[in-house]
Amino acid sequence: MTRTRAIALGGLTVGVLDGLDALVFFGARGVPPIRIFQAIASGLLGRDAYQGGIATLLLGVALHFLIATTVVAVYVTASRQIALLNTRPLVFGPLYGIAVYLVMNLVVIPLSAIGGGPPRARPVILNGVLIHMIGVGLPSALFARTVTSPAR
Repeated sequence: MTRTRAIALGGLTVGVLDGLDALVFFGARGVPPIRIFQAIASGLLGRDAYQGGIATLLLGVALHFLIATTVVAVYVTASRQIALLNTRPLVFGPLYGIAVYLVMNLVVIPLSAIGGGPPRARPVILNGVLIHMIGVGLPSALFARTVTSPAR
C-alpha cells in the first residue's frame, strides 16, 4: 500500500473508532452527539462552539478527522525512520496511543481555547487511555506496517 493511502485509510479508521467510542461512552452519560463534536470545535472557538449548531458540529467532525489523520501520519513517518516501530505493532501501537493521549491532554487541550478545565473522573481517564491504545495507536501501527518500501 502506498504511504498516502495508508495514512488516509488509517486516519479514517482511527477517526471512526475514536468517534464511535466518544459517542457511545459519553452518550451513555447523557451527552448528545452534537455536543461531543462541538466540544472538539471548542478547541478553536472556545465556548462559542456550543452555540454554533450544525456548523460547529461539522467543524468538530472535520477537526476530529484531521487530528486522526495527523496522528497516523506521524506514526507512519516515524516508522519509516525507526524500523523497530514496524517489528511489533501490538506493542508499539498501544504505547504510541498512550503518548498521543498524554500529548493531547497535557499539551494540546490546555493550549487550546478550551483551556485546562476541571479534573476528569477516573472512568473518563481510563476510557480515554484505552481507546487511544486500541483505537488510535494500534491502527496507526498496523497501517504503518502496510506501507511498501519504494523500489530502489
